[in-house]
Amino acid sequence: MAEQTEKKLIFSGIQPTGVFTLGNYIGAIRNWGPLQDEYRCVYSVVDMHAITVRQDSVKLRQNTLQAYALLMACGIDLEKSLLFIQSHVHTHAELSWILSCNTQFGELSRMTQFKDKSQRHPDDMNAGLFTYPVLMAADILAYNADLVPVGVDQKQHLELARDIAQRFNQRYGDFFTMPEPYIPLVGAKVMSLQDPTKKMSKSDTNPNACILILDDKDTIIRKCKRAVTDSDTVVRYAEGKDGINNLMTIYSSVTGKDFDAIEREFDGQGYDTFKMAVGEAVADHLRPMQETYAKLIGDKKYLNECYTQSDAKALAYSSKIVQKVYHKIGFVDAR
Repeated sequence: MAEQTEKKLIFSGIQPTGVFTLGNYIGAIRNWGPLQDEYRCVYSVVDMHAITVRQDSVKLRQNTLQAYALLMACGIDLEKSLLFIQSHVHTHAELSWILSCNTQFGELSRMTQFKDKSQRHPDDMNAGLFTYPVLMAADILAYNADLVPVGVDQKQHLELARDIAQRFNQRYGDFFTMPEPYIPLVGAKVMSLQDPTKKMSKSDTNPNACILILDDKDTIIRKCKRAVTDSDTVVRYAEGKDGINNLMTIYSSVTGKDFDAIEREFDGQGYDTFKMAVGEAVADHLRPMQETYAKLIGDKKYLNECYTQSDAKALAYSSKIVQKVYHKIGFVDAR
């Protein structure tokens, strides 16, 4: 009998900085569930990353539990995957220090997200904001992940993780797997409903710009009705029709219909009818997930059991790797 090849390990984390947007869901989170059948999946609510920007402690705890429950509601199966809370697994912070000592100052100073965030938070340019790409590398390398789902804004950080891993391997002998980017085959880019030239974001100051995945049906429909479009009345995907293109992308993502089918469906019906249909389709698509979330967040004891078990498994797995790292760099073995 031929030997079975072990599935590759994929790692991904998400910050608990508020309710996920429809863009987060369509572009990334929705795809995490199906990956579980093809890969060994390790997912984390990365609360340690969240504190590079000042947080309200009560809200951070609430957001962390909310994010955990939302990920489960979106399809993460704890029988198939690890889903843990980052701060509960101390190996991440420990490995981050080791990797910091193998990272050059110049490499971190070139990180574009540090430049962007320091400009947005000039009153809190803390060291963690500067070094958090190393913690991100530790998140990945603590599991020797083969693959990491990345968007354009995270590509530079994965390249740094690869550089750090390569430098460690050259100094101490081959050990770390070189993580590769995972580009999902599906997952559309959802833009702001009020400025369709930029990505949908929960930090947008205009509340009508983004749909949150816990928004109720009336709210979703109202936001879609107010979506910026153009002076044309024809529902078609074309250059210069950013608002309609975005709504068509959303409608396609939640119904499975391609653009040609959408154009035929709304031929001659105008934008008002189409916007209403988009809102209803999104609300209907999100309803089962919202119902599951409501049950999970209402049962704190069960949630505690879930993350406690996953935390322990993540710690056991990553501890083996970190202990080998400690040995390689010359630390006395703990007994």
